[in-house]
Amino acid sequence: MGKDAGPEERPKWDNKAQYLLTCIGFAVGIGNVWRFPYLCQIYGGGAFLIPYLIALVFEGLPLLFLELAVGQRLRKGSVGVWKTINPVIGGVGIGCLIVSFLVGVFYNTILAWVLWYFFHSFQEPLPWSTCPLNESRTGETGCKKSTPVNYFWYRETLNITPDIEISGSVEWGMVICLASAWCIVYICFIKGIDSMGKAVYVTSTFPYLVLTIFLIRALTLPGATDGLLYLFTPDWQTLKNPRVWLDAATQIFFSLSVAFGGLISFSSYNEEKNNCERDAVLVGVINSATSLYASIPVFSILGFKATTALNACKDENILALTNHFEFSDQNITLQNYDYWYEYLNTTYPGKFQSLSLRECDLQKLLKQSVSGTGLAFIVFTEAVISMPGSQVWAVLFFVMLFSLGLSSMFGNIEGVLSPLNELKLLPRWIPKELTSGTSIICLISFLVALLFTLSSGNYWVEVFNGYVGSVPLLIIALFEIIGVIYFRGMKTFSDDIYIMTGKRPNIFWKACWMVISPLLLLVVFVAYVIVQAQTRPTYQAWNPDYEKFPETEQKLYPDWVFAIIILLCVVPVISIPLVALYQLLRGRFRKSSVGMELNPYDNDAFVTDTQEQKTQRA
Repeated sequence: MGKDAGPEERPKWDNKAQYLLTCIGFAVGIGNVWRFPYLCQIYGGGAFLIPYLIALVFEGLPLLFLELAVGQRLRKGSVGVWKTINPVIGGVGIGCLIVSFLVGVFYNTILAWVLWYFFHSFQEPLPWSTCPLNESRTGETGCKKSTPVNYFWYRETLNITPDIEISGSVEWGMVICLASAWCIVYICFIKGIDSMGKAVYVTSTFPYLVLTIFLIRALTLPGATDGLLYLFTPDWQTLKNPRVWLDAATQIFFSLSVAFGGLISFSSYNEEKNNCERDAVLVGVINSATSLYASIPVFSILGFKATTALNACKDENILALTNHFEFSDQNITLQNYDYWYEYLNTTYPGKFQSLSLRECDLQKLLKQSVSGTGLAFIVFTEAVISMPGSQVWAVLFFVMLFSLGLSSMFGNIEGVLSPLNELKLLPRWIPKELTSGTSIICLISFLVALLFTLSSGNYWVEVFNGYVGSVPLLIIALFEIIGVIYFRGMKTFSDDIYIMTGKRPNIFWKACWMVISPLLLLVVFVAYVIVQAQTRPTYQAWNPDYEKFPETEQKLYPDWVFAIIILLCVVPVISIPLVALYQLLRGRFRKSSVGMELNPYDNDAFVTDTQEQKTQRA
């Protein structure tokens, strides 16, 4: 790694592989495993790929190329880049800093949950496979009414409260896991891109190895074919729903991790002569391909889970039919269940209806959408139980999740540290080995994240996840394009790219930067605000007293939480208008000061000056 030779000198990557792996690791995160498959599941399987790919081409890749190019050319972090282009838009870099900090705070909490499950994955049997002997927290029927998987997640892991307004106690086991997660981030980032560049060789490649192992295993599970058919069978009618296009645009936008500032910093450590266009296309394509690649084992396991649930449902009905109609055992089996179901329903409709049998429908079971933490900590853990060697699969799965999250955390930390160094906000008394300020950022983040270790912490993670990474990122990205294309200028930016790559951007990139991408971002932003404004925000509460327990209860956010949501949307971007206003007023004040110094209305001075000038000319 290159050493600082002067005030303008920046560290450099050891090689191109480190840089690409770091960018890919930042872009490819936990969301590729649970968010993308979830959207495919609820939006018609393969049909969702159409708006997704359109958003990738016209929104994601142009923004990714723009950030990599401007960072590499100006060789500064997110604050330095925008101040250099024009001080008026210097607030964009501060917005990137705030977003990266807030996202990093809650994102590492998810890694703490992963560590909690990882530590428990070595037990035999797995602790979420059976109900515990002591159920004092929820009463004797808590686990039986729900499932062991739900019980372990909501009670043993989170000890969740029934309402976001009830804070509950601090879960000390989770505090230890959270501290461990931040210590690992600190160790990997202690020497900046030097130590991080070594870590990405593992964190960015290991998930692909585990995904491949899961893919091979998942395809051999019973019901995997049904899951894949559900994934790749398009429901074209869903494309008429405008929400599909909105979610596709936001998914590709968040998936590529643009507008966080981390990619700008990473590219600033490159050599000036580097093909950033090729890098952007490569990172974007690998990111989207990973989402598709991860969806295959995910839907195979969802198919396996649905098939297992279907068979359990049929077994329950078979037992009821056998007892009621006094059949001999093994007369009704899973293979001939459909025949007997139709026959008895047609022949003895009265008796049949009185049994109130459960409806066993594979398609309905496949449509039961699960996203976010539910997919990782409920669906996957439930599927792992039924696999031979379940401890091995659990360990592999949670190591994969931790690797995905850790590589994304590198980008979030870089998005905070680089701007702080440029703003000179880090104290100078830090020891040499800690000059990056990593220790301070990790400590502050850990203290703030203690909020998420409360019994109500999961609700706050959902608040941060839903609102910090939505409106603020859309606004920041829009101003990034405006800053580069309309402040720096398309001609100057084209010259920059020519210097770095040896060729100017083609008509596609120019059309996207000047018209298509900003227009698309504006439409997505307006549509998002309209959709959110139509209904009051709600959340899912796990309440054992709920009449439909074990289902989650949908509740409205209280007013004070709604106010915090608005702050989380506004605070990251408020720096953009404030800095612009400050710079404009400062510029006007300077002009006024210059005018007062010249004092053109002082006739004596003007005449004297003129006479002096005449004398000098004479």
